[in-house]
Parts: sequence; C-alpha cells; structure tokens
Amino acid sequence: MAIEDNGNVHGDATIPLLEEGKNIGDEENGYTDEETSGKPSLWMVYLSTFVAVCGSFAFGSCAGYSSPTQTAITKDLSLSLAEYSVFGSILTFGAMIGAITSGPIADFIGRKGAMRTATGFCVAGWLAIFFAKGALSLDIGRLATGYGMGVFSYVVPVFIAEIAPKNLRGALTTANQLMICCAVSVAFIIGTVLTWRTLALTGLIPCAILLFGLFFIPESPRWLAKIGHEKEFEAALQDLRGKGADISEEAAEIQDYIETLERLPKAKMLDLFQRRYLRSVIIGVGLMVFQQFGGINGICFYLSNIFESAGVSPSIATITYAIIQVPITALNTTVIDKAGRKPLLLVSSTGLVFACILSGTSFYLKDHNLAPSSVPILAVTGILMYIGSFSAGMGAVPWVVMSEIFPINIKGIAGSLATLVNWFGAWAVSYTFNFLMSWSSYGTFIIYAAINAVAIVFVITVVPETKGRTLEQIQAAINA
Repeated sequence: MAIEDNGNVHGDATIPLLEEGKNIGDEENGYTDEETSGKPSLWMVYLSTFVAVCGSFAFGSCAGYSSPTQTAITKDLSLSLAEYSVFGSILTFGAMIGAITSGPIADFIGRKGAMRTATGFCVAGWLAIFFAKGALSLDIGRLATGYGMGVFSYVVPVFIAEIAPKNLRGALTTANQLMICCAVSVAFIIGTVLTWRTLALTGLIPCAILLFGLFFIPESPRWLAKIGHEKEFEAALQDLRGKGADISEEAAEIQDYIETLERLPKAKMLDLFQRRYLRSVIIGVGLMVFQQFGGINGICFYLSNIFESAGVSPSIATITYAIIQVPITALNTTVIDKAGRKPLLLVSSTGLVFACILSGTSFYLKDHNLAPSSVPILAVTGILMYIGSFSAGMGAVPWVVMSEIFPINIKGIAGSLATLVNWFGAWAVSYTFNFLMSWSSYGTFIIYAAINAVAIVFVITVVPETKGRTLEQIQAAINA
C-alpha cells in the first residue's frame, strides 16, 4: 500500500529489490546473496509449507466426507433425508463462522495459533461424528469440522504467502488447493471401502501431522514484525532463507513497510471501503464471487445427478472428478510462477464459458428431443471440460491472489471478508442449483456461462499480475 503523504517510503524501499536476480545461481531463492557466507537453503520453507497444507488436507477430508457415507449413515442411525441434508449442509455454515473469525484469530494469536485452533475444532468434530448415536451429535461434529475448514481456508494460503520467496510463492500457495483436491479424492475412494466411523477417524491423521509439525516450523516473519517481536522476526526469516543467506534487504523492506502501516489507525470493517484499500478489496472479493457463482459447487455437489440426467452412469462421475482435478491442479503449481496469475485466470474462465455452453446445449437437445445420441457425449465433455478448466486457474489462483494483495494491517479483516463471501457463495450456489435445474436445465448453464464471461472482463480490467514481486511491492502498487 502506498500512503499518499508518504509515498517515498515505498519508492526507496523497493528500488534494491527491483534489481534482484543479478546472481543467476541465487535466483531460486528470490533474493540477492552477494554477501552471504554460505549457500542459502529453502528446506525450511518447504517443510513449513508441507506442515501448513496438512491443514488443507484436513479441509478436503471434511469436504469429501458426506458424499460416500450418505447411505451407510442414514441406515445405521435411521436418519431421514431431511436430517442427513442438515448434516451435509451445516458444514458450510460452520465454515462461514470460521471465515468471519479466521482473520482476527490469525492476527491475535498468529498464523500457527490459528492453525492449532482450526485443528482443535476438526479433531473435536471428527470424534463427535465417530461416537455419534444420533443426528444431534453428527450435526455438532459437522459444524465443528466446518468451523475448522473456514479458518484453514484463510490462514493456510496467507501463511504460505508470507513465508515463501517471491518466485516460489505462487507454486507453494497453489499447493493449498492441490491438497484439498487430493483429500476430497481420497475420501471419495476410501469411503467406498471403509465404514463411515472409520472414515471419520482418518480425518484425524492430517490433524495429528499438523499439530506435531507446528513445533518444528517458524511463525510468519511478517506477523512477528507486525506485533513488534523484532528478534523473533529476524530469527524466523533467517530460518526460512537458510543460515547462510543475507536477509538484510528483505528484512529492511518488510520493516519499513510495516512501520509505515503502523502509523495508520487500527483498521475496522468500514475502513476497507476507503479509497486506499478499495481496489484490493474489489480484487479479492470479486475473484471469490466469480469463483463460486460460476457454478462450481452446484456442479460438483450434484455431479452424479447431472450425469444421470444426461443418461450417463453416475459411477463415472466420481472417478472422472478425481482423475481430472488432481493432475491439472498439480500442473498448475509448476506453471503459476512462470505463466503468471492473470493468464491462468483468463484461460480458466474462457474454458468455463465454453464448458457451460456445451453442457447447456446437451440439456437443450435432451429437453427438445433433438439428436439424442449426442446428448451424453456433449454432457460428459462439457462437465469434464468444466472441472478441468476450473482446476487450471479459477480453483487455486483466487486464493493465491487473496493472500498477496491485502496490506498486513487489514489482512485479517479483509481476508475474513473475502473468505466469508467465498463460503456464502458456495452455500448459495449449492442451495439454488436444484431449483435452477428444475426451472431450466440448459438455462442454468447459460447463466453460469454468462457469469464466467463477466469474470473474463473483470480479470482483464481489474486484476493485476503479481508474479515475481514481493508482497510489499504488490500491495504498494495496488493501494497507491
């Protein structure tokens, strides 16, 4: 963020960093190393990222739990369809509560503290589900795991973005979405062979790894600098960059930027709509709106029903979902720091528009009894293209951008708002999808195509490219 009456602070602070990369051998670290006494190492960054994305895996385990267990739970506990529907949907309400509180928690007790809090709720939730004898215990457990999901969805990408070197930040932050996809796929697959109580216990595994791993990784240096713990800040940054790395320039830039922000009053929700912050809020919240209202949760939650309506075996749905989503998201992590955030968003949104048009066309033909042999092919092609296109950019990149654009003095409250909007969108789309399909199956996909087309315009005109720049440079440029 560039403060209007103090713009020189950022101009002076960023000049040395714009000349980075002169030493080819040190490019992988993202910082110059002309005066180092040894070779920098990134092993702590990778370890910290691995520990953090165990929270993402816990998130995905929660999200993927209800689909393979519906029949067994309703039978064992004699639940009605309405009772199981509450169990399935209450997860989103828990996530919305978690989203509201995630930013303040992460600002107050730190990023590691927020991850511990989320893990505690997930552990309590899984145990409540495992020991459940009726609907009430199930719902309490599901609400608790939902709360943990809401906190994880904010704090994991933010923590990774704050510890990663600038030219690895996109790839490492995208690992958040990759692990969510992997966990959902694992839950879908092993849920077919494990009992629903045993599947609940498997949700404890990533929680245990995360809790254990947090003892061995540093806190976010930027958060430590924000709360004035200078010695801990320097020690954490040194651990992350390696004992031989020269961190003086990076540390000075972070400190200068935070000192400038500290001159501002404590941010409140209404402050997000001030001119100096408005652009970053529009970018962060706007991307979350387009991510969700483009139809992803409606299509994924009712994948089997969509395939069945088009005359295709529902069992194909789960398998294809896993086969397509995980590899494409994994590929995303390798190209995001080379191709950039904006091109991936544009390719993804364009693919979503064509996918929705294909799917809508298939249902139009089916409703009007035209070319019946083409309907299943168009439906499958459209849905698979949709999942692939979403995984190629719109799934992960909004979270990457959200973790990069907010200045640290508003990151908690602004990140909570963006995460809340995301979870509200997830609920709204999944709730309205069946009603829309009843109104007009092909019309539903045309609406989603239109929303994704608007997303293309939004990305072109509003979203900046953030690759290859430090968080401080990004935030100063956006909030100038």
